Amino acid sequence: MIRSMNHFTILAEDAQRTVDFYCTLLGLHEGPRPPFDFPGAWLYADGGGGAILHIIYGRPLPEPRRGVIDHMAFTATGLKATQSRLEERGLTYELRRLPGGGTWQLFTFDPNGACVELDFDASEAA
Repeated sequence: MIRSMNHFTILAEDAQRTVDFYCTLLGLHEGPRPPFDFPGAWLYADGGGGAILHIIYGRPLPEPRRGVIDHMAFTATGLKATQSRLEERGLTYELRRLPGGGTWQLFTFDPNGACVELDFDASEAA
């Protein structure tokens, strides 16, 4: 029955740092968002389709915390450029390669503590 992933939603404590992380650093862009009665942003990837990341601002994190999602993963391009941008900002990351010379997996954290995985084609140079 499921055909694809629709979106992730995160709660952001710092709206500007969060949008900057996902847009300036990782290449998503803000786009249309319904006129909800609470602040937030919908972020889109190039290539069409709907918003893949919904951000909600100004709400406290729920107690107890909900869910068991470990991380969100995005297919990406430009491994070296991404590493440079992270390093320029002093952000830490872990780079792994799937066994057998497969996909590069770069793990980092957004300003809210969400784990983000970026998957790069195996042919890209690290």
